[in-house]
Amino acid sequence: MGMDIAELAERPIPWLGARALAAELQTEMRGLLSKLAAANKKLAETGALTLVELEAERDRLQGEVAVQQTALKLKKVSAEAEIAAMREQLRREADAQSRTLSQQKSAAEAAVDAAQRDLRELKQQLVATEEIVLLQEAGVYAYRHPLTDVVAYEKRLAELEGQIKAMASKDGGAAEGTTNWIVNDSAAEGRKMVRDFSKLMLRAFNAEADNLVRGMKPYKLEASKERLSKVADTIARLGKTMKIRISHDYYLLRMQELELTADYLEKMAEEKELERKERERLKEERKVQQEIERERQKLEKERKHFDNALEALVAKGDEDGAARVREQLADVDKAISDVDYRAANIRAGYVYLISNIGSFGERMVKVGMTRRLDPLERIKELSDASVPFNFDVHALFFSKDAVGIETAMHDRLGDARVNLVNRRREFFHATPLEVKAHLAELAGELLQFQEIPEALEYRQGLAQRKGATEGLA
Repeated sequence: MGMDIAELAERPIPWLGARALAAELQTEMRGLLSKLAAANKKLAETGALTLVELEAERDRLQGEVAVQQTALKLKKVSAEAEIAAMREQLRREADAQSRTLSQQKSAAEAAVDAAQRDLRELKQQLVATEEIVLLQEAGVYAYRHPLTDVVAYEKRLAELEGQIKAMASKDGGAAEGTTNWIVNDSAAEGRKMVRDFSKLMLRAFNAEADNLVRGMKPYKLEASKERLSKVADTIARLGKTMKIRISHDYYLLRMQELELTADYLEKMAEEKELERKERERLKEERKVQQEIERERQKLEKERKHFDNALEALVAKGDEDGAARVREQLADVDKAISDVDYRAANIRAGYVYLISNIGSFGERMVKVGMTRRLDPLERIKELSDASVPFNFDVHALFFSKDAVGIETAMHDRLGDARVNLVNRRREFFHATPLEVKAHLAELAGELLQFQEIPEALEYRQGLAQRKGATEGLA
């Protein structure tokens, strides 16, 4: 039962029992055929093919595979060609973009260079004219034409203006230009055109020079000269084709006009300042004289009263009373003598050291002198509405040479001077204690010195502000 067809075919047939063997073989054959039928049925159900059909199917599939491989190879070649083409296109586009960027970069660099050149030219033409800039650069004024007084400057300016008018007139030589210019085949028309353009350029130059003169201030002189020089250069550049330019002699005249105008204004300001100082000095001197005269009249009146009292006491024979009145008369006579001395000696007076911490802070003092009989009156005048708080007195003493002591103090404190230009502003960056040492050396032992300023109103204001702040908190 378990034998296959090949084994049955090779099985020997015995002489005896052939019928039984045949029956057995027939039974096995039926079993094999049954198995074959089942196998064929299963093969049919699964779609199995015969060997020939399988080989044919294999050949067909191999053909299809070959065709597909060929197609894939063709597609690969096509794809590689397409990729190569795309790469080439990208390379060309990248090269084009690189060339464009390079061109743009070159153009940008050229534009930057051109802008920088224009900026340099503009900077060369630019002149600082803003008041704040010029004031920050202002130094001690140096005269270009040091004449004696304002009248001398006015006379020199009048002479210079006459020279300027003469050169600016027709054929005066203020402007120069070519003489061989041809217009419409005519030398005469060419000369006329050059003259017309020269007049136009000269008018522009004169207008700028006149504006600079009218707006002149001493600290603006250098900027004004530089501006006028730039205008002359611009005219020469614009008139280069016809060789039109401002003549050097005329240019120098207008420059001298700027210098003389600045000198004149500075000299006039100096003379006004001197006049103001003299008026202040005379005003202070009148106050001193009035004060001295009032004091003398008061003392003379007292002396007259004592004389009358002495005469009455002598008449009554009261020697003791008369002696006391004579002593008082001696004091009055001494006071009169002192007043006469103060009136005669203009160097005598009071040297004072004062501060105002509410207005100027703790490191600023004023050192000055006054010839007033009552020096506190002068200090009260300084504490007027121009400062928010009153001055405090740190030291005040009389000297027969108050002028000399004041000058010496100013010299010693020169490095600490606040206003280096106007030396009548007697303020210094220092504390009262720092000044005390100098005063002691110059004036001897100081009888009274107050180191800490009272600054009553200032301190009261601080206390009120502090209290208001704490109340809000």
